[in-house]
Amino acid sequence: MAVKAGWEGRFFEDFEVGDIYQSRLGRTVTQSDNLLFTLMSNNTNQIHFNQVYAAQTGFEKPLVNSIVTLAVVAGLGVTDTSENGFALGWDSIVLPNPVFDGDTIYSQTEVLELRESKSRPGQGIVKFRTRGINQNGKIVIEYARSVMVWKRDHAPKLDTFPQVS
Repeated sequence: MAVKAGWEGRFFEDFEVGDIYQSRLGRTVTQSDNLLFTLMSNNTNQIHFNQVYAAQTGFEKPLVNSIVTLAVVAGLGVTDTSENGFALGWDSIVLPNPVFDGDTIYSQTEVLELRESKSRPGQGIVKFRTRGINQNGKIVIEYARSVMVWKRDHAPKLDTFPQVS
C-alpha cells in the first residue's frame, strides 16, 4: 500500500500578493479555554472570569481574553501561511468586536507583500493581514504580521516520520 503525502504547507514561491486564504476549520472558544489561559497568564482583570463584575461593564458577560483570540486566529492560519516559517513581527492588532464563550472563530488572511530576505538567501519575507471572523460575520480581531518563509529547495527536511522497526 502506498503512503500518501499530507499537506506540507506553502513555501515562499507559493505566495502571490492578493492571495486570500480562509481557514477550512472554525474553532469554538470555550469558557475553559478562557479561564485556563487567563489564570495561566496571571491576568487579574475580572472582566475575563467574574460574571458579576462583567455584568456591570456593559458587556453583560465575561469577555474572552484577547490573547486567546489572537492565539486561536493565528493558529487557524498556520497551515496556509507560516507552517514553513516563523513570525518576525506583529503590527497594528485591533479588536473591533468582543469574543464570548461559545463564539466560533474563523481566520481569513491576505498576502500584502513579498520580498527576498537579504540576510537569508534560502528564505523570503511575506507580510499578511489576518482577520478573525465570528459565526455572525463580525470581525473580532485584525492584524498584520511578517513571516520568514523557507524557499522550497532550502527548507528543512519534512520527512521526519519514524521508520517502523
